[in-house]
Amino acid sequence: MFAVIYRWSIKPDKEQQFADGWHRVTEAIHARCGSYGSRLHRADDGTWVAYARWPDAASRERCAMPDPEGAAMMSDAIAERFPETRLQLVDDLLAEPSQTR
Repeated sequence: MFAVIYRWSIKPDKEQQFADGWHRVTEAIHARCGSYGSRLHRADDGTWVAYARWPDAASRERCAMPDPEGAAMMSDAIAERFPETRLQLVDDLLAEPSQTR
């Protein structure tokens, strides 16, 4: 498994716009590019952090942006974008709770 951590500083008046854009983009990437999904968090320091999982790095690299409007919503809301962190799985003890949607 391959994972990427993203981190941003978001304009104060654009937080909901960013979250809405992130949601749209993440759903589109999951549906059209085969990602395992992502989680969005707000950190204690005020930054926003997303953790996305993929079958492998090549799957992520092949994925063209499937929702340009959602990506534009995010981009407009970002005050600062920090470098992404790429992760290769070594061991996995994360237990997923049952989810109903």
